[in-house]
This record gives sequence, structure tokens and C-alpha cells, in this order.
Amino acid sequence: MSTNIYIVDDDESVCRSLKILLMTFGFEVKTFNSAQSFFENENVDLPGCLLLDIHMPGMDGWQAQKKNIDSGSKHPVIFISAEKKENALQRALNAGAVGYLQKPIHGQDLVSLINSTLKK
Repeated sequence: MSTNIYIVDDDESVCRSLKILLMTFGFEVKTFNSAQSFFENENVDLPGCLLLDIHMPGMDGWQAQKKNIDSGSKHPVIFISAEKKENALQRALNAGAVGYLQKPIHGQDLVSLINSTLKK
């Protein structure tokens, strides 16, 4: 059985490249161009990991993470962002995420973080 990965990022090229990368590692990948479209999709209740961009129009990544937690979701969240702030990882962890990766994302770092997260 494959593991579900949900990518929420308003940059279609990021969604496409991460989807291709993760599919080569055997993950089942679904992409969404907004947090709103993710939450409106009824096919996201399957177990899996959520890759969440921070800066998006409408509901940003921080708001989406809060909604994710408030909804009782068990999806572990990995924030992804081009943001270069010193405290980004700590802020992500404080928000309940399991990790933070800065774009451009190194594929092996992402796969390792997903695999270690899903083993817990």
C-alpha cells in the first residue's frame, strides 16, 4: 500500500516537480493550488503527510496548519517555503509541524523527513 502525500502550494511548478520526485519513491501524491481547495476535497481524509507552503493567497500556511489541527486531522505537516528567516524552523515546530524545508528543496532531505515522520 502506498503512502499519501498532499502538496499544497500556489506555485504549480513546485507542485509538479515535487509530485514527480515523490512518485519515483512510491508515494501516492495529490497536489492542491490553495489551502482552501485542499480542505474542500473529500479525498484527503486518508492517512498521509501534508506538505504545506507558507506564503499563499487567501489562507496561508500558518492558517491552514491551525485549521488542520483544529479539525482533528492526524496529517503530519512539513512546511515548505522560500522564506529565509532564521526562526522559520522553530516557528514551524511551535505551530505543530514536524519539519520545515526551505526552497529549493533537496529531494533526499524531503524523502528522508517524510519517511522518518511516517515511521513514528
